[in-house]
Amino acid sequence: MLSLRYTFESERKRLLKVNEIYYSIQGESSKAGLPCVFVRLTYCNLRCSYCDTEYAFYEGEEKTIEEIIAEVKKFNCNLIEITGGEPLVQSESIELMTKLCDEGFEVMIETGGSLPIKDIDKRVMIIMDLKCPSSKMMKKNLYQNIDYIKKIDEIKFVIGSRKDYDWSKEIVDTYRLNDKCSVLFSVVFGQLEPVQLINWILEDRLKVRFQLQIHKIIWHPETKGV
Repeated sequence: MLSLRYTFESERKRLLKVNEIYYSIQGESSKAGLPCVFVRLTYCNLRCSYCDTEYAFYEGEEKTIEEIIAEVKKFNCNLIEITGGEPLVQSESIELMTKLCDEGFEVMIETGGSLPIKDIDKRVMIIMDLKCPSSKMMKKNLYQNIDYIKKIDEIKFVIGSRKDYDWSKEIVDTYRLNDKCSVLFSVVFGQLEPVQLINWILEDRLKVRFQLQIHKIIWHPETKGV
């Protein structure tokens, strides 16, 4: 009886709640424009003021890691992004990423920066937010994560105001982020004009990559699965 219970619980732990799996182009990061398979996991521990994926907070279907990988393979695309919500809320996402790497996929994760990244497979490219003041989640930033950032990773700031920009500059300088990885600055869509952020970056000669969420320009900003 104990053996059967252990087997059941072990299999249960391997389930992930998945909001959607879809094939599109990568809309952000240095991989922007490349075909990519997105695995959007359910749940998030943050409530950012500008969140555009609230539908992923609760909606989803439970799948095994094997089922997820089988579905990903159908798209015949090597670039995979694990996203959310916040994918690290489900600890099984760590195993999913490792198994995808073992299968030969190029794997990325988009994470909000409030949960530990230290156990993520070193082959995975981490895109980590540091939440700015206007997100109202700044106090959730787990700065210890910076110690585990690799050269292939990217740290992202989503900027909605001059206050956000000045704060981001200070964080980049304080933690010497440019020595650790690529740094991305983007605007809160519809809240700050891209040209304004670009002007600030150029005036201060910052060594950061400006980015747009190009999927929101190609498709309607509220379109799912793109």
